[in-house]
Amino acid sequence: MLVLAHISDLHLDGSDRATRRAERVRDLLWGLPGRVDALLVTGDIADHGTEAEYEEAARLLGLREGGAPFPVLTCPGNHDSRAAYRKALLEEPAADGPVNSVHVFADAAVLMCDSSIPGQDEGALDAQTYTWIEETLDDLDGDRPALLAFHHPPVALHHPLPDRYRLGRPDTLARLLGRRPEIAGLITGHAHTPAATTFAGLPLVVGPGVTWTLRLPWEGDQVADREAPPGLAFHVLDDEGRLTSHFRVAV
Repeated sequence: MLVLAHISDLHLDGSDRATRRAERVRDLLWGLPGRVDALLVTGDIADHGTEAEYEEAARLLGLREGGAPFPVLTCPGNHDSRAAYRKALLEEPAADGPVNSVHVFADAAVLMCDSSIPGQDEGALDAQTYTWIEETLDDLDGDRPALLAFHHPPVALHHPLPDRYRLGRPDTLARLLGRRPEIAGLITGHAHTPAATTFAGLPLVVGPGVTWTLRLPWEGDQVADREAPPGLAFHVLDDEGRLTSHFRVAV
């Protein structure tokens, strides 16, 4: 059984407000009395994509000198900048190609995929990323279930803001999922609202936002609820390959 914590859309911008909200979810997760196998951070870590914002993220998320109690797995969102992300968050050489990574656990694997398009708010998994997904799954030889995590949901969530900037060409992703039975589900962010649906017959879970929560059309005209507490999720992939998700807030 794999237990994953999940946060998204921190939008760190150097402000006290953004820092405090990120610290609230960090402190809750670091203080958990039970086992969590990893923390997923599904994009929009920085608000402007500056190195200073990623340096703060690295400090808050315990990415330096073993500061986190479990692995912290990240992928970029539309507010992130690949070169600065690599240099200041991952301590890798700056480069502009997609930032993809895999973490293999005893009984499962998590593929963190880059759905960002530099300079745009819309999302896409490009040809290089699709090739990487296929090759990574081939290397795993189908011996364990895998989760794909990325920023942009590939389906409508019934709000005009996230639906305007969702993942492009979802049919390409659907075809990949159809030929890769080891993929057990999809985990995304971007929408600033917890949501659960399906895509291509698989579970699709959207994590809540840390910086603010999306108000749905029937909840009022104001799009961003900046007073709602920062949200987080827990995902459980059980021994039968079934994905179950729980949502919480950091008060």
